[in-house]
Amino acid sequence: MGVWVDSHFLVSPSFFLVLALVCFQGNASANVSADGCDLFTGRWVFDPSYPLYSASACPFIEREFTCQKNGRQDLLYTQYRWQPLDCTLTRFNASEFVEKFRGKSIMFVGDSLSRNQWQSLTCMIHSAIPNAKFNITRVGDVSIFEFLDYEVKVMLDRSVYLVDVVKEKIGRVLKLDSIERGKLWKGIDMLIFNTWHWWNRRGPTQPWDYIEVGGVIKKDMDRMLAFETALNTWAGWVDANIDPAKSLVFFQGISPSHYNGSSWNEPSAKNCLGQKQPLLGTTYPGGLPPALDVLKKVLETVKKPVKLLDITMLSLLRKDGHPSMYGLGGPTGMDCSHWCLAGVPDTWNEILYNLIL
Repeated sequence: MGVWVDSHFLVSPSFFLVLALVCFQGNASANVSADGCDLFTGRWVFDPSYPLYSASACPFIEREFTCQKNGRQDLLYTQYRWQPLDCTLTRFNASEFVEKFRGKSIMFVGDSLSRNQWQSLTCMIHSAIPNAKFNITRVGDVSIFEFLDYEVKVMLDRSVYLVDVVKEKIGRVLKLDSIERGKLWKGIDMLIFNTWHWWNRRGPTQPWDYIEVGGVIKKDMDRMLAFETALNTWAGWVDANIDPAKSLVFFQGISPSHYNGSSWNEPSAKNCLGQKQPLLGTTYPGGLPPALDVLKKVLETVKKPVKLLDITMLSLLRKDGHPSMYGLGGPTGMDCSHWCLAGVPDTWNEILYNLIL
């Protein structure tokens, strides 16, 4: 049974317990599991044993992800399983997962795509062990989902750029070489980072007025360069603050959008509305987004072990998995960026599970 708790106090550092897991070996962008299988190259196959949970069995899914509750009636998109070319993913086992993280802490850090994955993981666990007591607590921008019976905390820190946005006299300043917020991430047993979707925001939805880098204030700059600069700041934070013997670090990768049917060879499609099946091949006609190259370039420079959840290609193939008109904004807020739950982020978490087995 769940209880929503309002809180005005910072989470005590006492629950940031050490996770004594073996750290990853090899470079940051390696796509292989512990047994050497490439988990990120494969295809989607129909599997009637999926989804891993019913959306109705997860009462805390936020409205923007509850596509069925918002009126989506086709359910075929929930019944596809990711099949790597050279192996098969171990099916997610919630009981094993919470036992592995008993007394530990997990934190997703990033934008609404991190929230998408965070909600997916909590649903995957709760639906499998529905009688386990839980609390959901919000502390500022940090949401904490605690499975009380296991003392497992699955948290979300909303930090859309990872680096800081600070209110100053001149306005809101995006500081590309400042990451004071990182103090919230210290001592967490498993961290899953993400940023990209806010880097090209302009106009009323842009949450900053100026950019600062190297002590120089700019009105604007090349956004891809700004993205890379911020990632380098984050990489420096990882190298300075992560103890691989105590913490696992992942980067979610670049979650794609589907607003242009020409990129999947369907030029008549102006967005993802009405898409009911994935692309069934292993590659995406429109290619990979340039931001992924930037991310991989930066990850190669990180000295501490960081594992890339390279979910871009497998998600590109899922033009059918977005809320479209069944999201928060309805028909006027066509959403081809986030993902329905149950849905694609469950596979991201199933791969994460395979990487920590």
